[in-house]
Amino acid sequence: MIDDPRIDLTDNPPQEARDVISAGLIDFNRRLLGDPQITPLALLLTSTDGAVVGGMWARTGFQWLFVELLYVPESLRGRGLGRELLDRAEQEAKRRSCIGGWLETFSPRARALYERCGYTVFGEIPDYPPGNVRTFLSKRWDR
Repeated sequence: MIDDPRIDLTDNPPQEARDVISAGLIDFNRRLLGDPQITPLALLLTSTDGAVVGGMWARTGFQWLFVELLYVPESLRGRGLGRELLDRAEQEAKRRSCIGGWLETFSPRARALYERCGYTVFGEIPDYPPGNVRTFLSKRWDR
């Protein structure tokens, strides 16, 4: 036990510090909620030479898909690739026994895509960043 901890502020924290905080939180949540079974899920858009040019970075845990990043290069937009990335991620998430998915966006254009794909808004933060809105969307497929 630490008798007299201090609080240090830094804008350049070491990765080891994040690892300690993350491991402690994961352990606490695992004891409280059970094993989340967090598993990465990535779908990569690649060029003919094999270079990654975009795609999706996501994970499944607690029987939900979380889409952390989804990027389609501007030159490839309008071809249905965003929808296909979502569809394929959802299919894999269902295979992993997930009951739904969620994501967030700053982009009105991306929000429109997600809503066309069946996602609904469950929260917003106005003026984040100032003059814009951060939108949180989810979709359940177990019903």
